Amino acid sequence: MKADDVIATYERIGEIWAQQRRVDLIEKAWLDRMLSTAPRSDGKLRVLDLGCGSGRPIGSYLADRGTRVTGVDAAHTMTALYAKNVPQARTIAADMRGLALDQQFDAILAWDSFFHLGADDQRQMFATFAAHAAPHAALLFTSGHMAGEAIGQVADAPIYHASLDPEAYRALLKDAGFSVLRYTPEDPACGHHTVWLAQFRP
Repeated sequence: MKADDVIATYERIGEIWAQQRRVDLIEKAWLDRMLSTAPRSDGKLRVLDLGCGSGRPIGSYLADRGTRVTGVDAAHTMTALYAKNVPQARTIAADMRGLALDQQFDAILAWDSFFHLGADDQRQMFATFAAHAAPHAALLFTSGHMAGEAIGQVADAPIYHASLDPEAYRALLKDAGFSVLRYTPEDPACGHHTVWLAQFRP
């Protein structure tokens, strides 16, 4: 199992994963922090959901909060589910690596998706985040709490994860124009996710 196998794995097991995915929204506090950090304008908040998965529960929650959500996933199985579960959202089948939508967003989310990329691809993603960030946009993503690679499991299939060292993420965020607002390694209130919340300040 390598990083390059992740998309094909989710194409194959995506529907089973979606059935098994917990929907009690343990992520709510972090999503609310992201939304409260995002800049306010006269229109709806524009949210970019990278590696959007099936849309349940996160995409649905964001849409129910009145945001304009754009869901992006490289697995067509996932974008089909997202379009069904979050019909008011814009759904795009694309790899987040090298994404170029020529559009800025008030909030960018990469929850349980960014950490499936290899280390080099993760480093390059910070330019992608910045390219899609409106002034003062919020960025929320999950990572590992220490540098390394690991093989986890989704729907009884092995799945690749990688992480950089926390200080490397801090440096990459700074270089891309983001300030870290909050970092919680292995948050016990959120299923032991390691979570970053940052704000774009070019």
